[in-house]
Amino acid sequence: MIILASASPRRRELLEQIGCKFEVITSDADEIKDAGLEPHQLVVQNAHLKAAAVAAEHPEYPVLGSDTVVSLDGHIYGKPRDKEHAREMLKTFSGRTHQVITGIVLAWKGKFWQAWETTEVVFSPLSADQIDAYIATGEPADKAGAYAIQGRAAVFVDGIRGSYSNVVGLPLHCLDGLARKAGIDLYDNGEGSSS
Repeated sequence: MIILASASPRRRELLEQIGCKFEVITSDADEIKDAGLEPHQLVVQNAHLKAAAVAAEHPEYPVLGSDTVVSLDGHIYGKPRDKEHAREMLKTFSGRTHQVITGIVLAWKGKFWQAWETTEVVFSPLSADQIDAYIATGEPADKAGAYAIQGRAAVFVDGIRGSYSNVVGLPLHCLDGLARKAGIDLYDNGEGSSS
């Protein structure tokens, strides 16, 4: 078994999809919001903080920390503050290509393994009516970049280059490789071998 240090229902669904046995214990670590960091540095640091906080309380199991942001033109976009902020984000992404970056950290037996994944997402041009109708659904509220590719915003996406699961919130191929390096078998009750 592993511990997922995240309250994200999307990450839970992705781990369930691949047959990983896990328990959710959310982290109370304060996330860094330093725009001076490169996006991949920011998400890895936040994932590390989350994993370390939970691992300190539960050292008997591997702990997975994760953090996702959207990046465009050197700006980092997390979850929207409110509906107007979500509207600004979606207008910015309209007709353009942005990057979704997720950092993942596995903490186990006092060691940390880290990685990040970047996926390019191409948005179609969006009308004001489309944006308003989408915001009215409430779906953008707790999503990095104010949209859910696995939800109604799927119709906005003209294409992606890279990992789809990364855009949902957890790059599964990347996680599998990281778990193998750490000696954690995600598919055998997450117990893994000691390394």
